[in-house]
Amino acid sequence: MPPQRSGGQAQYIEYPTPGTDSADLGETLQVWVRHKLGEPLSLADIAAHAMMSRRSLTRHFRAQTGTRPLRWLLTQRVERARELLETTELPLARVAEATGFGAVETLRHHFVRQVGTTPSYRSALRR
Repeated sequence: MPPQRSGGQAQYIEYPTPGTDSADLGETLQVWVRHKLGEPLSLADIAAHAMMSRRSLTRHFRAQTGTRPLRWLLTQRVERARELLETTELPLARVAEATGFGAVETLRHHFVRQVGTTPSYRSALRR
């Protein structure tokens, strides 16, 4: 078989980039980040774990998830806070610490923006 296609069209061979497979980035990295929600994580930390530059991580992450890594991290933190509020009796300060927000005010700010109510909504759940 000739190495070129007839009609003058160049042959196109796709070579996947190692380490950027959606299963690799989507599952491995996201599971790692979820296990580290209570720790301070920067884009550089996540990129280093993924063995990518911050720019490459952002580009690949956005292509695979539709959002930026730090926005996804924030969403995961709020969802974890919501889960803790609904299933435990932990005080707000402990929930904020366990989800990486550090301070109750920071938790409250992001919680209201994403959920539409304050974290104190759990008192209404108990009634």
